[in-house]
Amino acid sequence: MTHHSSLITHHSSLITVGITGQSGFLGTHLFNTLGLFPDEFLRIPFEDNYFEDIEKLSLFVSQCDAVVHLAAVNRHNEPEFIYKTNIELVKRLINALEHSGNRPHILISSSIQEDIDNLYGHSKKEGRILLADWAEENRSVFTGFVFPNIFGPFGNPYYNSFIATFSHQLTHNESPKVEIDKSVPLIYVTEAVNAIIESVRNRTDKKEYRINHTSERKVTEILKILQSFKSSYFENGVIPELNDQFEINLFNTFRCYINIQEIYPGHLKKNVDDRGSFVETIKTSLGGQFSFSTTKPGITRGNHFHTRKIERFAVIKGKARIQLRRIGTDEIMDFFLDGNEPSYVDMPVWYTHNITNTGDDELYTLFWINEFYNPDDPDTYFEEV
Repeated sequence: MTHHSSLITHHSSLITVGITGQSGFLGTHLFNTLGLFPDEFLRIPFEDNYFEDIEKLSLFVSQCDAVVHLAAVNRHNEPEFIYKTNIELVKRLINALEHSGNRPHILISSSIQEDIDNLYGHSKKEGRILLADWAEENRSVFTGFVFPNIFGPFGNPYYNSFIATFSHQLTHNESPKVEIDKSVPLIYVTEAVNAIIESVRNRTDKKEYRINHTSERKVTEILKILQSFKSSYFENGVIPELNDQFEINLFNTFRCYINIQEIYPGHLKKNVDDRGSFVETIKTSLGGQFSFSTTKPGITRGNHFHTRKIERFAVIKGKARIQLRRIGTDEIMDFFLDGNEPSYVDMPVWYTHNITNTGDDELYTLFWINEFYNPDDPDTYFEEV
């Protein structure tokens, strides 16, 4: 921990941010996104066991200019357990703040479940008010978010969102069932994260900060779209038609539930006659941008990731190794491709990736990406696999 303290003194211009529930769905996205701005934010690591140790929790909050409280129980067989746990976590955080003497900007994520008469909703609202009252008494800046239903990649099925559950089921030979068909207000996780980061930047002081939903769909409508993704993409490798930003976000969410190591490399049909060969590399309803590269033996390209782009690498000549690693994890996946059997790998969002020529001859790779390159908004972040 002293390591982090010294970091703070050397980087006094940085905003130090700590996230309780850092390993959760929203916490992981927020932590990783803050990492895209190393000249602006310094992330103070958090572990769930800090809540069991007042000294560790106090040391954590003492290092933070902003504390984003996301730690909470969403689901449990006993609603009373959810209520008691979530209130207890807030009380322990307040205790640590008192103990540390630090008065950081406090941000908390609540939900429109506040408006529903259930114990989870009660726990979120009461927790938000407890922290707001503490901040007011101690003259701290406070932001109390009330979010609509959040969805996005890496959410836990059967826990974070019905979209996570449906996507998991459709990619694991299970059959989704609609329990209640209703219209659901939704926000993509990147949009929720951006709202939090903007509030940290601007020191937004708001006891109840309701974030508007960016889309609203019926449960059956979303299931129908996800089923079309299964049919076109998961089963046939065709990039589906995506009509708006919501459908792009939904597709990127769906893709992350596919077992990458089971389906890649995807094989392409090679048609050979006396003229040579012909291969259909990418079938898409989207348009986007096609490009190709030649790579000399032993050379590696890439070592970057995207947060929104949909991308395919197809090897059409030579031998290659494509590597993938999800940001924030250590597992590296290796895929070996050979132009004699043309094949492809699609790049999931938040996976850093590269391609290396492992052969003795020049490597020919065809690339497709769903949007034109924009130097002012490249969505390309460099990180070694």
